[in-house]
Amino acid sequence: MAESASGMASDPRPSSLRDPQLRDLLVFHNVARALTSSLDRDAILRAIMQQMEQFFEPETWSLLLMDETRRELYYIIAVGHTEADVRNLRIPVGQGIAGWVAEHGESLIVPEVSQDPRFSAPSKIEVKPSRVRSAICMPLRSKLRTLGVIELLNCRLDTLSDYTISFLHVLCDYAAIAIENARSVERIQELTITDDCTGLYNVRHLYRVMESELERAKRFQSSFSLIFIDLDHFKRVNDVYGHLTGSRLLADVGQELRNAVREVDSVFRYGGDEFIVLLPETGKEASRDIAKTLISHLRNLRFPAGNGSDLEVRASIGVATYPDDGEAVHELIGRADAMMYLVKNSTRDNVAVAGIGLLPR
Repeated sequence: MAESASGMASDPRPSSLRDPQLRDLLVFHNVARALTSSLDRDAILRAIMQQMEQFFEPETWSLLLMDETRRELYYIIAVGHTEADVRNLRIPVGQGIAGWVAEHGESLIVPEVSQDPRFSAPSKIEVKPSRVRSAICMPLRSKLRTLGVIELLNCRLDTLSDYTISFLHVLCDYAAIAIENARSVERIQELTITDDCTGLYNVRHLYRVMESELERAKRFQSSFSLIFIDLDHFKRVNDVYGHLTGSRLLADVGQELRNAVREVDSVFRYGGDEFIVLLPETGKEASRDIAKTLISHLRNLRFPAGNGSDLEVRASIGVATYPDDGEAVHELIGRADAMMYLVKNSTRDNVAVAGIGLLPR
């Protein structure tokens, strides 16, 4: 260790770390910079937690977010555990220290977890109660709602004071701001890519996704298919029952299509009463079978139009496949559209596949 002129050992740490007030200001500066330099929620939260880690020096720490629909906490950051340990782990609200904090919206400082009945280590994580001595658990709150929980295990509790606890609360407030900001950005992004009427993806997003799928298919020499759907006699619905009923019918059809396809498939409202289904990694035969399934689902759909009457839904459907029927986005959409019009101008309520033609009804 270096010695000063007086023979006393000097502190090798930077002056910013030797001065507590300067250190604290530096933490706030770093957190504020993280909040204003990125819209990536996970990156911001990790930056905040890294500052918290330096300040409180826990052996392990975790940040959990609230799934409000299922009333469960799930891990997004867990230092001291492998990602595989926590990827699918869910903690019900009210269970364990984290669940208790989420339920009550109050902070907990537990010097001896072995003496606290609320402590229970999640069974899927290799953390035994005998290894966990102390815990600090604090809620991330915004507008009287708990957004998540921060859990710090085996901190230096001897250094805790009213000041350091207040400091921790401020960092939690910063984390809550980051979560709220990220959610606002997500909502804005959803509005730009979804259709107001049906909740499906819109045509702007269709072109983006298709460009990506086209690049991927070229790179891996794979195929994908498009299904173009146009409702038959939809104008009659608007004319007889009104546009509000027509809009509700479109929403129901969109949901029916979404439910009928695979998780990997995407459904878009192309415009008016037209829909497109994008089928990744799907060749001509498989796409033909999926189109037949979709038209069957639509034939079985009954839409309540009021006055005790139900409307039946019929559609003309065209199918095109990359690379057989086109190697560009507009070319593929045009080919599927042409097949749809082949049906529309002949039998309606049927499927036509590029390179095959009309299917038997």
